[in-house]
Amino acid sequence: MNWVVNSTGQSDFILVGLFSQFKHPALLCLIIFVIFLMALSGNTILILLIYVDVHLHTPMYFFISQLSLMDMTYISVTVPKMLMDQIIGVNMISVPGCGIQMFLYVTLAGSEFFLLAAMAYDRYVAICHPLRYPVLMNHRVCLLLASGCWLLGSVDGFLFTPVTMTFPFCRSHEIHHFFCEVPAVLKLSCSDTSLYEIFMYLCCVLMLLIPVMIISSSYYFILLTIHRMNSAEGRKKAFATCSSHMTVVILFYGAAIYTYMLPSSYHTPEKDMMVSVFYTILTPVLNPLIYSLRNKDVTGALKKMLNVGPAFQEAVK
Repeated sequence: MNWVVNSTGQSDFILVGLFSQFKHPALLCLIIFVIFLMALSGNTILILLIYVDVHLHTPMYFFISQLSLMDMTYISVTVPKMLMDQIIGVNMISVPGCGIQMFLYVTLAGSEFFLLAAMAYDRYVAICHPLRYPVLMNHRVCLLLASGCWLLGSVDGFLFTPVTMTFPFCRSHEIHHFFCEVPAVLKLSCSDTSLYEIFMYLCCVLMLLIPVMIISSSYYFILLTIHRMNSAEGRKKAFATCSSHMTVVILFYGAAIYTYMLPSSYHTPEKDMMVSVFYTILTPVLNPLIYSLRNKDVTGALKKMLNVGPAFQEAVK
């Protein structure tokens, strides 16, 4: 791919980043590093629990493990580079590096959109068609759905990244962001990007509209089924399962709608960075907490795993 930079021959971008906005950048760097470690450890533990505990070998937890994998990769695409730049004092990123970062970020975001829709469909089948659930959501179907989410996300990455990176960049090479996000990079172009921005807007609407329709339809039928339930315990369990997923959906989709669907008059570099911090850095930390603290199966599996060490030592004695 021939990614042209500009007529001046400058080959690097400058990431202005978060730290220039704060009086105490060292403290912010430490906070973000702690959050990064929490996100990695939380999602790793959740994946391990789902893999080790046979009681968690169900479609719902398979999709949660995929979400954790996406979140781990998601935060690793942006945060290590940002922290290293702050420590070393160099905020440069090469054109290929910017393109790779953009591709991975867009791919993971797109994949997560569709994965959240697949998770909603899984809950719909589990609650509305429980007797047919083992057939409709067998292992092969789960693998196909997960693969489809990754594939559709990569299509998004292959669509936006080459086009964005081939625009000529004749203005300042300072990206007012902490990573190479498409809207932030487009602002540096000296050519007319209005047609491409309309195309990107329509693609994002489609990318968001399809999963939102699946999620809305699934939860409409789920709520109808819950309303008809005679068992109070059954209603409580169904609500508990679905509320965790809906919390994640609202957090992720809310930030994505702001970034890619609201008109440019609503955007400022500072607002864009704050929203990106929320769904790039904070969401990967919150997701494993939402799915573990409110879930008896996960907390039970964690207690069981923590008791293995003492039990093993007693057996050896």
